[in-house]
Amino acid sequence: MRGRSPNRWVTRAQEVGTVEGSLYERLGGADAITAAARAFDDRAGKDDRINQKFARTNLDRLTKEFVDQLCQDTGGPCTYTGLSMTQSHTNMGVTNGEFDAFMEDLVAVLDDFKVGKAEQDELLNLLRPMRADIVEVDSSQVGTPLPSAFAPAPPL
Repeated sequence: MRGRSPNRWVTRAQEVGTVEGSLYERLGGADAITAAARAFDDRAGKDDRINQKFARTNLDRLTKEFVDQLCQDTGGPCTYTGLSMTQSHTNMGVTNGEFDAFMEDLVAVLDDFKVGKAEQDELLNLLRPMRADIVEVDSSQVGTPLPSAFAPAPPL
């Protein structure tokens, strides 16, 4: 060890920690996840392919629960306490096409935030299995109206 700077080891440990840290850390933590979730909500609200599905949704609740879920699922300190994906999407009539549009919007936001491909893939791999709990209509159609039977969760 003689002749080697101890700072070199600290620096190397920090570099390894950055690469091997939780997805939560690699995404930038709570502030970055919150900023990306807000940007996503804004984008989704303007996307005619999916925005009708949010017509009766309390957006403050949606943002908070989306942040909590992303934070928890990526290894952060948050706890998601919202409804299950099945409960929150029952009678929403989400199509496969709308789920795909949702994911495309998320990728666009991640690109805007300069999130690396590896982190994007890891995050998308966490979300893709939710398709079975969210999609109710096996169709590539997008922009379908929100069915009258849908009952949104109450505001927080």
